[in-house]
Amino acid sequence: METEADQFVVYYNPSCSKARGAVQLLREHCVEPEVIEYLKRPPSRADLERIVAAVPDAPRALVRKDKRFAELGLDHTAYETADAVVALLLEHPELMERPVVFRGTQAVIARPSEKVLELLD
Repeated sequence: METEADQFVVYYNPSCSKARGAVQLLREHCVEPEVIEYLKRPPSRADLERIVAAVPDAPRALVRKDKRFAELGLDHTAYETADAVVALLLEHPELMERPVVFRGTQAVIARPSEKVLELLD
């Protein structure tokens, strides 16, 4: 029987090759994750706070500094703290770096996709 600590959750964007790769790697290791398409079902404040707290990287690592970031005229130095990152991603979930993969309370940003293997025993 699978316990909560064994459950995998992937915050996923189907257009992202890294997200697709992470899910594929999990399935190759006989893991069927819960897949959350975060652009269709944006994370709540509590979800984002949990993500920021669980990912071992600095909070700023969760923010994509891509074309959309530039279009919004954002300054990357404004997103150093967990609170600032959560506020930004609540307003613009498309700026969340992906995929974020959880196993229980541990999480990684699976870039490259192989980082998901760090969550396997």
